[in-house]
Amino acid sequence: MVDSVKIGFVCVQNAGRSQMSAAFAEREREERGVEDEVEILTGGTYPADEVHPEVVEAMQEVGIDIATREPREVSTPELNESDVVATMGCSTLELDADVEVRDWALDDPHGQDMETVRAIRDEIEGRVSDLFDQYISEE
Repeated sequence: MVDSVKIGFVCVQNAGRSQMSAAFAEREREERGVEDEVEILTGGTYPADEVHPEVVEAMQEVGIDIATREPREVSTPELNESDVVATMGCSTLELDADVEVRDWALDDPHGQDMETVRAIRDEIEGRVSDLFDQYISEE
């Protein structure tokens, strides 16, 4: 466990899985009261124009509004400043040796039916919580 940590969430378009991951991480950070200890980064290698509508809808179902978020490009230098980077099953990132990279191998929710999107969302929520359990010491 560490006192502070920078966590990155990356996928190709930054319009689905990584956006859900970052939103759950922000909620987790707030619920645990570790806003000053956890920095969250999200981005994509080839960002889309908008967050996928089915992802926005699925997150609204659990009380998280990501409708106004915009996909953004993330750079290797930004990611190299992270302690851990979770990729969504779609990355071949080459990061510094001291950055832990975890490939979550999640299906892409884009264009999927809502039942599938919800299952992906719920899997992400659990993985984010587990990541916080591993990296964040609660005061």
